[in-house]
Amino acid sequence: MFWCRRMHHSLLGFLIASLVILTTLVHSKTDSEDVSALNVMFTSLNSPSKLSGWQSSGGDPCGDSWEGIQCSGSSVTQIKLSGLGLTGSLGYQLANLKSVTYFDVSKNNLKNDIPYQLPPNAATLDLSNNGFTGSVPYSISLMTKLQNLNLNHNKLNGQLSDMFQKLSKLKTLDLSHNSISGNLPQSFSAFSSLSTLHLQDNEFTGTVDVLARLPLKDLNIEDNEFTGWVPDSLNGIDNLKTGGNAWSSGPAPPGKSSSAHGKGSGKGGMSGLAIALIVLASLVVVGLLIILLSKRRSSPSSHFLEEDNGSWHRAFTPLSSHELSIDTRAAIKKEFKEIEPVNSFGSIDIKNLQKAPSMGYKPPPSDFTESISDNEFAIRLNAGRNTSVRSMAFSLTDLLTATGNFASGRLIGEGSLGPVYRAKYPDGKVLAVKKIDSSLFQGAKQEFSEIATNISKVHHQNIAELVGYCSEQGHSMLIHEYFRNGSLHGFLHVSDDYSKPLTWNTRVRIALGTARAVEYLHEVCSPSFIHKNIKSSNILLDLELNPRLCDYGLANFHHRTSQNLGAGYNAPECSKPSAYTMKSDVYSFGVVMLELLTGRQPFDSSKPKSEQCLVRWATPQLHDIDALDKMVDPALRGLYPPKSVSRFADIISLCAQVEPEFRPPMSEIVQALVRLVQ
Repeated sequence: MFWCRRMHHSLLGFLIASLVILTTLVHSKTDSEDVSALNVMFTSLNSPSKLSGWQSSGGDPCGDSWEGIQCSGSSVTQIKLSGLGLTGSLGYQLANLKSVTYFDVSKNNLKNDIPYQLPPNAATLDLSNNGFTGSVPYSISLMTKLQNLNLNHNKLNGQLSDMFQKLSKLKTLDLSHNSISGNLPQSFSAFSSLSTLHLQDNEFTGTVDVLARLPLKDLNIEDNEFTGWVPDSLNGIDNLKTGGNAWSSGPAPPGKSSSAHGKGSGKGGMSGLAIALIVLASLVVVGLLIILLSKRRSSPSSHFLEEDNGSWHRAFTPLSSHELSIDTRAAIKKEFKEIEPVNSFGSIDIKNLQKAPSMGYKPPPSDFTESISDNEFAIRLNAGRNTSVRSMAFSLTDLLTATGNFASGRLIGEGSLGPVYRAKYPDGKVLAVKKIDSSLFQGAKQEFSEIATNISKVHHQNIAELVGYCSEQGHSMLIHEYFRNGSLHGFLHVSDDYSKPLTWNTRVRIALGTARAVEYLHEVCSPSFIHKNIKSSNILLDLELNPRLCDYGLANFHHRTSQNLGAGYNAPECSKPSAYTMKSDVYSFGVVMLELLTGRQPFDSSKPKSEQCLVRWATPQLHDIDALDKMVDPALRGLYPPKSVSRFADIISLCAQVEPEFRPPMSEIVQALVRLVQ
């Protein structure tokens, strides 16, 4: 009996001890995603010895008490590494730290761009007092739980994207002592909890009206380039600093503050008589201008070009309202030859130089501002001798002759809206003729003419320009530039004995050029274009392998065709045509980037079932260094910089987000790709 009782106590003690040990092991074993993210971060920080316990592979941050790491259970919740003299960068897996609420690496010597992948649920993000460059990443807009964001004393530049709509919990925002420029985004108005805002010592411009209704208690906007007036509502802030700006002097308009440098009464204003006089004077001036312009338009001198003191210059009358004679054609070419084009990632036409960096800018349509050859000039503007610039109409007879009556030997490809043929003219000029299925227009000839007119206004160095159109005898055709190199799809997926693989730098350049084209359609054109059919076969390559996006401006017809618009390119939300937005274009562009990265097609039935859909196969591996290395197109033969590939993959992961609202705008993608080629 005694022996049995003793055995019972021994067994009970063993079970309790085992349970304690097991519980300790369970609680100390850190989440594998957290471990991987910290491993990558440690390597990116140049494996500093001062981070005791940290490892470049494996380990147990929570169980082994790594330097600066705090945990709750098996999850890392806080990272505090301020003032440790750390160098390098932060790596690319911070988005895996899903339980981190506090992230502080301030007062170190960290450089390069702020990573796109950041702890998504952080309430405090402090990257201040480092050497971070580039712009504020769009991924911050996804951190909806953020309360304190501190990026002061870095080397950040560029403009702030309008991306703060969902950061309503933000209480403190400090962007001071950088080189950030541009106007304050309208989404600043969403800061319903913001009490402290420091923007001093930057290059911000425009007004601060967007701050007028924020619950601020501490505002410092000194030493910028702000203009206008400080709103009355801001003058009640106890800690307000506004000096060192270009505030307007004199009385403020109604609703504005009369103070230019802090608090003010706001009582200054204009009398009713003064306002009435100003309005009356304005009406008189407008009337005189109308009279002068009407006379100018009717006078012989109001031609596209005028002679003024022996020199040629542009007149105010748009080119599209005139037909150019052969004599003036020579004068135009002479003028354009005197303008030196900017060469960056391929030729950039003069029109693109007029594009302002501000994304809110909508330039007036420009009919013709590029240097072109005699043959191209004749074909674009004089398909028939009496054809005006406005119409750019080609006759069906001429197109039948140039395409050999649309012979099969002239067929370039078959698109979702119809076939594309090669048209060759006696002077050697070659054009691409897209025959659009007439059933898509449902007999609406006027609809096609309006679309052709809209497309003809699109001018960008990375877009295949419309040369003309034909709408005769039930035929609807668009005539574009022809590119002998074919499409990106051909370069990536159709190999022959003569083709050479695209280098990594060329692939990045193609991605950048295409992104610029989509950005132009989305954010510069007015009204904007949604492409709806971005794919590698719609990205043509010129002789220098610069991309030219085609098939734009036809979004209205894609829902009328029964064809699948590029298997593997469509975003998840695109099961309904009405759900297609600009963010859907961003997703499709991300798939093109995946093609450039892997050399694979978006959907390939010859692959194993788990690898047939490129997005499903690739996206889970984009943040795994070893897997990413194996994903890269074998045609590159290892000739690529791993860091560039890693950042390229980061951009893809943002574009391919399942939820459209989490995808960045094209302007943000352009900025990210620009940094890859610098």
